[in-house]
Amino acid sequence: MITARLLGGLGNQMFQYAAGRALALRLGVDLALDARETDAKGAHWTNGLGALRVQTVPPADLPPDRHAAPIRYALWRASTRRLIRQRGPGFDPRVTAAPDGAYLHGYFQSELYFADQAEAIRAELAPAAPLPPAAQAVAARIAAAPRAVSLHVRRGDYLASGAYGSCDAAYYARALAALGDDMGPVFAFSDDPAWVRENLDLGVAMEVVDLPGAGPEVDMALMSACAHHVIANSTFSWWGAWLNGKPGKRVVAPRTWFRDPAQDNPDLIPEGWVRV
Repeated sequence: MITARLLGGLGNQMFQYAAGRALALRLGVDLALDARETDAKGAHWTNGLGALRVQTVPPADLPPDRHAAPIRYALWRASTRRLIRQRGPGFDPRVTAAPDGAYLHGYFQSELYFADQAEAIRAELAPAAPLPPAAQAVAARIAAAPRAVSLHVRRGDYLASGAYGSCDAAYYARALAALGDDMGPVFAFSDDPAWVRENLDLGVAMEVVDLPGAGPEVDMALMSACAHHVIANSTFSWWGAWLNGKPGKRVVAPRTWFRDPAQDNPDLIPEGWVRV
């Protein structure tokens, strides 16, 4: 069994699942998730993978909780050979070579951890339930526009954090220009659709997708149904683009992801994606 520790919001959890699941598939074993930290935080950080078609088993033999029992956790960490903790923000080859029984701890934000299992990962990170009727209507409009573009605007916690680069109107204008003639109508997705509707005029036909009550997996599925993608510096929109497995897709990403260059991940953006 492989155990992956969940950290962060849904996009981060999907990276952790994908890295752990790909390793488990290579080894022919099961994957378990340690969701204690995300569930303790609640809200945005609650384990959101339950809404997807993930393939997991209940965890067993978890390490001591590092918050409830910090001393026991420190002793476990010092003595165990199970722990594979990611080194640095980039790709860590020790993760893909980890043995059965490994406990994975990290963000694993690169397709290099799971590209060889892409077909299974894409299938398992799809919504487990049918899309609600309003989302099905949006999906039909996307399907009727062969060159539809998903455009993602991340606000919310990013405004307060200050850790991320700015994806302003100028970035989105440059990104759409980079798509050139290979661009159809734009479908905009955001955690603040009212702000996008009122403030982001890019001079193109744009539908702001606003589905109150729908889970984040619904927006992500609709994003992935588009032909091309303009993403924010957000793991959520990264997945909205990556889950589109159709050949010929084009993805534009911001050149600056974090304000602090020391946090940059050289392996985050897949080969073939364009940065502006």
